[in-house]
Amino acid sequence: MNNPEECKANNQQQEEEEQEMAASSAAMDGVAAVALRSVLQRVQQAADRSGRESQRIRMVAVSKTKPVSVIRQVYDAGHRFFGENYVQELVEKAPQLPDDIEWHFIGNLQSNKVKPLIAGVPNLAMVETVDDEKIANHLNLVVGSFGRKPLKVLVQVNTSGEESKSGVEPSGCVELAKHVNLSCPNLQFCGLMTIGMLDYTSTPENFKTLANCRSEVCKALGIPEEQCELSMGMSGDFELAIEMGSTNVRVGSTIFGAREYPKKK
Repeated sequence: MNNPEECKANNQQQEEEEQEMAASSAAMDGVAAVALRSVLQRVQQAADRSGRESQRIRMVAVSKTKPVSVIRQVYDAGHRFFGENYVQELVEKAPQLPDDIEWHFIGNLQSNKVKPLIAGVPNLAMVETVDDEKIANHLNLVVGSFGRKPLKVLVQVNTSGEESKSGVEPSGCVELAKHVNLSCPNLQFCGLMTIGMLDYTSTPENFKTLANCRSEVCKALGIPEEQCELSMGMSGDFELAIEMGSTNVRVGSTIFGAREYPKKK
């Protein structure tokens, strides 16, 4: 038989370890909430510098690889816009979190992942990465089959010319935007998105390219530029992006810390 004193000691040790883990999690959560406030303040300051209203700039907190507990802390701090890069991760997290979150899908979307995404995330607010007619058509079909209201989408533009980046070439953005607007009744064309380059000094050029694309798209569709969003700017360059007209910035590591990818065995 187990010694009662040993059992008691083991239980106490287990409780202490659980308390330490909870405290560690709480500390990590607290850091994310503080970081959120700092980022929102920086958004406000960048808007002020460029003579814009900060309320017109959406900050999407990108929570990929982060646990639900940390996302919840940022939610409890008052934030409602979150983004994920992987369908599986978003489908797993969304049901565990409040349904007034507005989820943005910001990763490369494959046709076979469209149905799980639409079915699994009723509060999906926007897909920012429509980069060809095939994925637009598939999204349109699946959204229609679920009878949900039209899904907001952005056309992703490859402004850097890097082969590793997804997105339509700038020369093709007008045709793709037209296709979404005219041939996809279950999608709502809302604007353009780009990732830009990792080299900070190159990003102004990328942002300018996207702004030029917006001018061409709006002229072709006959809509005012104020109705066409620009999703550009991430942790390293979101302030510059705001100063250059971004209406939607995607900030991850500055709020949540470095990505936590599973270690390869």
